[in-house]
Amino acid sequence: MKKEENWETKKIEETDKAPSKEKSWLSKNGELSVDVYKTDNEIIIQAPVGGVKKEDLDIVTEKDIIIIKGKRERPKGDKINEFYVQECFYGNFQREIILPEETDPSRIEANIDESILTIKVPRIEKDKKRKIDI
Repeated sequence: MKKEENWETKKIEETDKAPSKEKSWLSKNGELSVDVYKTDNEIIIQAPVGGVKKEDLDIVTEKDIIIIKGKRERPKGDKINEFYVQECFYGNFQREIILPEETDPSRIEANIDESILTIKVPRIEKDKKRKIDI
């Protein structure tokens, strides 16, 4: 690579050379929209996953991060000649959510209902104040 080439050129060249089956840090993934909120006992993560098959989703915990990976296939149907508007994302997507407080990853539950992925992460409540006997 020549010294005068900029980083963008390098990025495009390396992405084009990346093996199609392997994901590199340069590969482009779609973004998954999420809502993250807490209840008294859990942190809840919800994401619309319409058109994504259950077997095409992968949810992993790594320290205080939840990683959601998946793939949305384009529906089979008419041959597309040209788009007038294209807002729907098809292909690989990934989203990493840093959990805002301490949780119990051994009890995480996930399900899909009406095309909404819901992940329930139990919170660990620490006693804010307690009496210590002597």
